[in-house]
Amino acid sequence: MASYLRPRNLESALAAMADAPRTVVAGGTDYYPARVGRPLDDDVLDVTGIESLREIEDLGDRYRIGALVTWTQTIETPLPPMFDGLKRAAREVGGVQVQNSGTVVGNVCNASPAADGVPNLLALDAEIELASCDATRSVPIGKFITGNRETVRAKDEVVTAISIPKPAEGTTSSFLKLGARHYLVISIVMTAGVLEPAPGGTVASMRLAVGSCSAVAQRLYALEEALRGRPVDARLQEAVTEDHLAALSPIDDVRGSGEYRMDAALTLVRRTLAELGSA
Repeated sequence: MASYLRPRNLESALAAMADAPRTVVAGGTDYYPARVGRPLDDDVLDVTGIESLREIEDLGDRYRIGALVTWTQTIETPLPPMFDGLKRAAREVGGVQVQNSGTVVGNVCNASPAADGVPNLLALDAEIELASCDATRSVPIGKFITGNRETVRAKDEVVTAISIPKPAEGTTSSFLKLGARHYLVISIVMTAGVLEPAPGGTVASMRLAVGSCSAVAQRLYALEEALRGRPVDARLQEAVTEDHLAALSPIDDVRGSGEYRMDAALTLVRRTLAELGSA
């Protein structure tokens, strides 16, 4: 018979995971809809009782988003412009009820190719913090998600937070999403960008990621390098070519063909750069 545990502290949660593998549930906005029409037969570890995981912290050199931070909390917390893209994504994750319950960490752990938060976190150079009874570790998000619904989280581990290094002063970000309608829709293509400007008004660093066009969201490293040192203005979009999207491998499905997705990704990347250049 399936069991349900709701520990009050992280130590108890990790002890339970060491005792036997369990499905970790926070907001449950991915877990429960995926099980409609069949018995809930998983051994569940509900982490919503661990209050220490609910904080967004400024740690000086980085920000830390706890595992129970919801999308609504992300929207409402005063944060610098480097988080504008993530906040924009948060407003498009389902409806208000989902935003109130669903967590940023849960979105990452679900590892859907269409996860709205992942391209933003990739562009922010985020790391995923994991803990077990024996050890803690941090994994770059690009290595944490390994495939469609697949991550490197071990059976006895719990994701405790997302860690994001502080970039240079004046860093801005953007997020664009294409869907069949504006809200309450799974994305066809997503793009996220983070621009760190140099003192002279040029690009010190540009980080760009595309989601829903591969099994895992992809950084556009060749394009990022091509943009380094360019003046920060709307003409940044002129640097983008189809070759810069070579890392993408979009599929055909009910939401769009691979060819359509690739064309849309090119357009959205250009719009992202135009927006960041004009900010």
